[in-house]
Amino acid sequence: MTDDTTPAAQVLIVEDEPDHADVMADALRRPGHVSTVVTSVGAAIDELRGGSFDVIVTDLRMPESGGSDGVSGDGGDAGLVILRLAAEMQPNAETIMVTAHGDVPTARAAFKEGAFDFVEKPLDLAVFREVVNRAAEKVLLRAEAGELGGLVAEDGFEGIVAGSEPMRKILRTVKTVAASPIPVLITGESGTGKELIARAVHDHSNRTKRRFVAFNCAGQSESLLEDQLFGHVKGAYTGADGAREGVFEYADGGTLFLDEIGDMPLTMQAKLLRVLETGDVVRLGSNESRKVDVRFVSATNHDLAKAVGDGTFRQDLYYRINGSHIHLPPLRERRDDIPRIIQHAIARFSEQSGSGMPMPEITDAAVMRLTSYHWPGNVRQLLNVVQNMTVQAIGEAEVGQAARLDVRHIPDEVRTGDEAGADTGEVTASPGSLAGASLEQLEKRAIRETLKLTGGNREQTAKMLGIGERTLYRKLKEYGLR
Repeated sequence: MTDDTTPAAQVLIVEDEPDHADVMADALRRPGHVSTVVTSVGAAIDELRGGSFDVIVTDLRMPESGGSDGVSGDGGDAGLVILRLAAEMQPNAETIMVTAHGDVPTARAAFKEGAFDFVEKPLDLAVFREVVNRAAEKVLLRAEAGELGGLVAEDGFEGIVAGSEPMRKILRTVKTVAASPIPVLITGESGTGKELIARAVHDHSNRTKRRFVAFNCAGQSESLLEDQLFGHVKGAYTGADGAREGVFEYADGGTLFLDEIGDMPLTMQAKLLRVLETGDVVRLGSNESRKVDVRFVSATNHDLAKAVGDGTFRQDLYYRINGSHIHLPPLRERRDDIPRIIQHAIARFSEQSGSGMPMPEITDAAVMRLTSYHWPGNVRQLLNVVQNMTVQAIGEAEVGQAARLDVRHIPDEVRTGDEAGADTGEVTASPGSLAGASLEQLEKRAIRETLKLTGGNREQTAKMLGIGERTLYRKLKEYGLR
């Protein structure tokens, strides 16, 4: 791949000799790569934890040094430590080992452990640049494959945008469990898309031609809940002027999805368990049982294992519904999907508007702001915000011109909200996420990703970040960015 067509990549260079590191960073400037240089294992660990990289270049042997978590590497295994941590903290990145001639056997062993390639010292810069370019191309192609898989409706996951690896893994699980009759329990915060996943299980099963019935258990009184689930006969209670089937009978032969099952009263849990075990439904006011055959899928935003310990959820029911467990991560832990969801939503809401205008556009600054927000309401909240922005932008656009969504269209609580999501409760940040990152890490990542977005144009980068060029230059030196 030539320099003119090489995808710009975020590169982490781990090299204890600063002059040598600078030479490598300069070699990667021509293809447009943005390099972050660190000179110790400890600093590398901090970057792997707080940054987001496409390619990691690490010297095989470096002096012993520890990170903030106490991990260290000596002169013989520092590069291998980086390789293993990169696989854990930056699973989408490719790692390149730099080694002296005598360490080639060790480098080959690293290659077997997952390294993309290795280059020997003294560096042939043309060879080094080509290896990094190939690694960057591989990462880009993998990302594009994931994005296409998440946006193409023909793959059977209608409405689900899932380019990030956590979500791709979930969709692979859906395909695996859908063909079997085992119950599926879906957990996750409100707004993460649990019903969409439940519907995907149905769509990939052999019941896809039958009904998918969704019912929310939250906020229902016990008597009303029993009536809704199992139905009633005529005269079962005052006002029951005719017989009515419940959702179990209505879903017979198809899939029944009970949302917020964790809110179900204990007495109803016992009745639900009996139906799941026997397949027999008894309507209110009747002594006759009716046989039903449903694929059972349930969801909750509660920790059911904890609820079992607290005595608020039956242990036997928990075991019964937890045949296969799918946990949906909150949006703040899969930020790579946010730009994809935004584009998907703009296209959908633009079509729904019926304006007949060209497809609306969104500015890079608006995408960055939306991506950095912590989204306590998850995908549901993001979709509501994008819909509101789209409506505003279309209303302002002149006839025949594409609407343009900008930062000013973002609601105040999102535009000025905390990036780290401190008000969302205790959060365990995934590697590379912004949740829990220090202000320095946030600033460094913002500069790094904006440089990549602008192709290394410092003037445009400074303008997008709202700082002066001299300030940007100072921070580039301070953070070891090339």
